[in-house]
Amino acid sequence: MSKILVLNGPNLNLLGTRQPEVYGHVTLKMIEDACTRHGAARGLEVTCLQTNHEGALIDAIHKARGTQDGIVLNAGAYTHTSVALMDAISSAQVPVVEVHLSNIHAREAFRHKSFIAPVAIGQICGFGARGYIMALDAIAAYLEGETLG
Repeated sequence: MSKILVLNGPNLNLLGTRQPEVYGHVTLKMIEDACTRHGAARGLEVTCLQTNHEGALIDAIHKARGTQDGIVLNAGAYTHTSVALMDAISSAQVPVVEVHLSNIHAREAFRHKSFIAPVAIGQICGFGARGYIMALDAIAAYLEGETLG
C-alpha cells in the first residue's frame, strides 16, 4: 500500500468560509475525508496535514523522505513565493503533485508563477476540491509506473 501525504498550506484551514466565490463552500475537512476515502479505494494510505507556517511545510516534506511514497501539495500563496519549498521538494526526492482549487493561471498575474511546478511531476488547478482526487489518481498512476505525459 503506497503512502501519500496530502499537505495543505496557509489559509486553507478557512475553506468553506474564505472567499467562497473563488474557493467554493467545501471545507478542508470535507476535502481530507474525500481524499482518505478515495485513497483507500485506490489502495493508498492517505495522511492529511495543514499548516499556515512555511517552515512546518518544509519539515513535513523533509519528514516524508523515506516514509511517504508521494505528496499532494497545495502550498497556497507559498506556491508563488517560496524558493525554500522548491528546494525542500528537490531535496526530499518524493514525487509531488501540485494542486490548487482555483485556476491560478486565470487569476492575478503574480499567481501565474509557481516555484513548485518545476520540481513537481505535475500541476492540477481550477477543478475545485475535485482536483485533490485527480491529484491522488495522478500520483497513484505515477507510482504504478504509468506514463503521465
